Amino acid sequence: MPSSPVPVDSKRVQLHSPEQPGPVIQMWRPQWESLLPTLIFGVSLLYLWLFRHYSSMDPDEGIVLQGAERILRGEVPYRDFFSFYTPGSFYLVAGLFKIFGDSFVVARSSIAVVGAGTTVLTYLLARRVCPRRIALLAAGLSATSGVAYRFMVLHNWYATFFACLAVYAAVRLLESGTATWAFAAGSFAAFTTLIEQSKGAGLCIGLVVGYIVLRFLGRLEALRIATAVLGFIWPWLILLFYFGSRQALGVMWQNWLWPLQHYTTANHVFYGSQSWPIHFSNSILHTGPWWTIPWKYLAITPGFVVPVVPLIAIAWLAYSSVQLHKGDNSQTRQYYVLLSAILSGLLLGVVLVRPDINHFMYLSPLWYVVLAWIMGAADIRSQLLQTLRPYLVAYVGIAFGLMGLALLLTMNAASDQINTRRGTVVTSGNDSVIDYIQAHVAPGDELLVYPYLPLYNYLTETHSRARVDFFQSGMNTPQQAQEIIDSLKSHPNQAVLFEPGFGGKFASSWPSTPLSAIVNDPVADFIARKYRVCRALVTPLSWRFQFMVPKDKSCH
Repeated sequence: MPSSPVPVDSKRVQLHSPEQPGPVIQMWRPQWESLLPTLIFGVSLLYLWLFRHYSSMDPDEGIVLQGAERILRGEVPYRDFFSFYTPGSFYLVAGLFKIFGDSFVVARSSIAVVGAGTTVLTYLLARRVCPRRIALLAAGLSATSGVAYRFMVLHNWYATFFACLAVYAAVRLLESGTATWAFAAGSFAAFTTLIEQSKGAGLCIGLVVGYIVLRFLGRLEALRIATAVLGFIWPWLILLFYFGSRQALGVMWQNWLWPLQHYTTANHVFYGSQSWPIHFSNSILHTGPWWTIPWKYLAITPGFVVPVVPLIAIAWLAYSSVQLHKGDNSQTRQYYVLLSAILSGLLLGVVLVRPDINHFMYLSPLWYVVLAWIMGAADIRSQLLQTLRPYLVAYVGIAFGLMGLALLLTMNAASDQINTRRGTVVTSGNDSVIDYIQAHVAPGDELLVYPYLPLYNYLTETHSRARVDFFQSGMNTPQQAQEIIDSLKSHPNQAVLFEPGFGGKFASSWPSTPLSAIVNDPVADFIARKYRVCRALVTPLSWRFQFMVPKDKSCH
């Protein structure tokens, strides 16, 4: 590869010959390659489109959906309901519902679109220093072993999309020095922060660190910092005006800072934790024909590889900074410094929040760029790496391909179709919850889902009077538990969907939760005293729920 990154729309590209790393050869890039990003987007979108109706009834997915529903009912985040997320994903999904209709498939379609977009950006970023086949492999991983890994309506995917846009704009700014890309980089960084504050903070730290290294070690001229800052500020001005006009500014800041005291401790896990359910090893890895077991183990290895890749980005930053200081001020070196600095900042955001495999996979479209460098960056002349690369490419293709195939087969095997009030959902196992709720609770009526599965509220078109849509002992506070109890007292006709065995999930999902928080659950105690069970219900993941009504009410 030449000393300078080559824009993807260029017709000519310089590459180092793999056989002779030293000399530079000239190769003509086919004109049709300019159409590749569009083709990648289309293929990725078609692939992710397959996942739109499939659901395992994961407890996290309903958080953004219910937040959007509250906004459509006229509520204002923080003032009228609690959330420690920045508000971008709530308003984005609410806007989609307003334009395209309020349904599960509309929300899922938006994840397919942003997922396909991140796939294109993975390709564009990797292609600057990697051969086409390696950049295409990274793009394929982004779709099949990235977005598809946890294809749900979560704020994380929207934040990752804008983070990818910010990274791409920063690279284009480095290449062109134009004000347009500076403004875009700042704006996309702001959008990322307004969707997820931890990812946005890590992105901004990485951008600042990368610029400082380039400015002082590489003696790079100023890159229109004022324009980038202006791009970052204008979305914040709109946000401050909006929430200020609704008397929600003070409580908004409090909610944004709330995770620093409450979220991190309860959700702390060791670096790269897989967060597997207790039964996973026996039910998945050790069942089936003997010859499938090695392939199953190979299919889960990407979960251990992906958390290692950001650490390689840190090492890459250190090495590139030293080379920059020694006088290698080429655009390729600048590209490595900037991108590895940004990825190091994003890693910091993950580590400070929850460094489990899920949070690493949310950023996998960017980690796969580093993986592409390892597999094919043309300017790396390490003889050892050149020898190992064919084996690395083979491993990545097979192991990550198996993981993607497992995700596809799981979705394809889903055969239980549920007609919800928000559209059709397909699951891999029997779900008796939704049909029962829809038979006994009218659309728009009140239903408390406790402690943690707001997706049922969304799919059944019900809502809770409580200010929180989910409750996690040890993270949420006793005051919030009392608010739930007060909402039940003030609305005595409200039904309850209660999971009595929720405490059994803490060992695998939230192992740092204090035992006292699990044992002492005042909301569960109140429900047990004041409500009676009408029907025991089960979810596709075999979680047991109880539909309950006040003891003085009938079960219909």
